[in-house]
Amino acid sequence: MIRVLIVEDSPVAQEFLTHIFASDPEIEVVGIAENGLEAIDLVNLKSPDVITMDIHMPIMDGFEATRKIMETIPTPIVIVSSSTRSKEVSSTFRAMEAGALAVILRPPGIGHPDYDAAYKELIRTVKTMSEIKVVRRFPERTRKQVLSRPVVPQTPEAIPDIQLAAIGASTGGPPVLQRILSGVPRDLTFPVLIVQHIAAGFVEGFREWLANTSSIPLHMASHGGYPLPGHGYIAPDGFHMEIAAGPRIALSDRPPENGLRPSVAALFRSVSQVLGPRAVGILLTGMGRDGVEELKIMKERGAITIAQDKESSVVHGMPGEAIKIDAATYVLPPEGIAEFLAGLSKRGKGGYL
Repeated sequence: MIRVLIVEDSPVAQEFLTHIFASDPEIEVVGIAENGLEAIDLVNLKSPDVITMDIHMPIMDGFEATRKIMETIPTPIVIVSSSTRSKEVSSTFRAMEAGALAVILRPPGIGHPDYDAAYKELIRTVKTMSEIKVVRRFPERTRKQVLSRPVVPQTPEAIPDIQLAAIGASTGGPPVLQRILSGVPRDLTFPVLIVQHIAAGFVEGFREWLANTSSIPLHMASHGGYPLPGHGYIAPDGFHMEIAAGPRIALSDRPPENGLRPSVAALFRSVSQVLGPRAVGILLTGMGRDGVEELKIMKERGAITIAQDKESSVVHGMPGEAIKIDAATYVLPPEGIAEFLAGLSKRGKGGYL
């Protein structure tokens, strides 16, 4: 049985979520907390396998509760949001900074045409996140003291001019992308294309949240657009994002790959075909194998490829699988990835190529 703690201040929402979880014989609701303070007490008392967390609650909100739980009794946390409005989403991603694993929109009421698909997605997310072995998150001040400067390899002398960096991420990706994009130079000499697996409806709020700390402007990708140096482009809901000749961005509603649309695989494959050695492929934290084989194809065609290291990954599935098949030229933490991209940009401007 998967033991679930519901953290939600609305009695109606509590009853609704309890009804959804009761429909699955593999899930048991072991407690309901009406605020973050109660949640901390119940985590100690009930030892749940996974927590569904509301954000806006009295006494202690979901962000603060997530931070304290991850610093003291680390437990997988899924943010169940009632809204995709920008203000709500901003708070949601603050909770992901603090250690929450995923965000999902609370299903609409029974009888709504989207109810069946939405409640199944909630069940699937809770089951999947319950399997993740989370680790204690140090308080921010302590974390900055204990983290040593990453050892970053020298950027290669004999490389072609880099025209694009392609990044794929899944579970745990948002805060990692935040650390990378806040560390690259403002005058980056190539564009960055990003596929982040995220629940439908949250990608625009994700872009806005990420843009608050990014060194470069971030845009939702549009079909046919030219990716500009020093800009980032995020794949929209429901579309594969690829690179076509030009290079131009191409959006496609072709069937999902690895069960996903957008998929990292589609982006990496197109980059390998169009740009060959003039690109960088980066695979970050996440479950599964999306983009793993395609990262190896990028490497075989001369691109620089990077996998996130195990120590900094929430889930080392995707990057770990890439390392196993020798798809990564380098294995680096987020700060090291940012520094390496900065080195490639500087080398491009410095006339070394």
